[in-house]
Amino acid sequence: MLESLKQEVYEANLLLPKYGIVTFTWGNVSGIDRERGIFAIKPSGVPYETLRPEDIVLVDLETGKVVEGELNPSSDTPTHRVLYEEFPTLGAVVHTHSPWAVSFAEAGLPIEAMGTTHADSFYGDVPVTDALTREEIESAYEENTGKVIVRTFSKLGLDPDAVPAVLVRQHGPFTWGPTPKKAVENAKVLDVVAEMNYHALQLTRADCRVPQYLLDKHYYRKHGAHAYYGQAQR
Repeated sequence: MLESLKQEVYEANLLLPKYGIVTFTWGNVSGIDRERGIFAIKPSGVPYETLRPEDIVLVDLETGKVVEGELNPSSDTPTHRVLYEEFPTLGAVVHTHSPWAVSFAEAGLPIEAMGTTHADSFYGDVPVTDALTREEIESAYEENTGKVIVRTFSKLGLDPDAVPAVLVRQHGPFTWGPTPKKAVENAKVLDVVAEMNYHALQLTRADCRVPQYLLDKHYYRKHGAHAYYGQAQR
């Protein structure tokens, strides 16, 4: 099972450059085996073109220690670990520095639900966190990055399954999903809607948020008990 998880995480990491949402090695994907309490994650700083399935590192969720792998895990591993611990439905986590999403993170702006493309994947605005304090950065930076994400969702009363993305202020996006592949898809969609929002905001200063009933229609036609988008219902 863990070899299968490593393969799945390896393949998902290769989707990051394929989808054009990473530059150099600025991104990582992890996936978790909840039953075993182990998650698999990309090794730190390894180029995607030389990455191999056997390079994927296995980490113990409870202790945060490497249980298999010759390479150092991603420097973002403590962030992934916090998200897995605090959001128990997550099956995978993705971090990128995709430029459109990062632009909103650096501006300290949420990615608002302005249209149906957004509503198909995110049930409401994608939030932006508070900036980490100097103490949080200098003590346990990556762990505190996870904590500020969790704190943001708690403060806003957001369901991480309904809004599977966040912007860490002055840093960039994290997304997640039930599988590594789906978490990467959410990362790509997030960057696309960020670009769309950017251009919309250049064209008008009007309130562009999608009305609640249209948000409901597009989100729930793809998610939930009565979803009818696609072929799975036949």
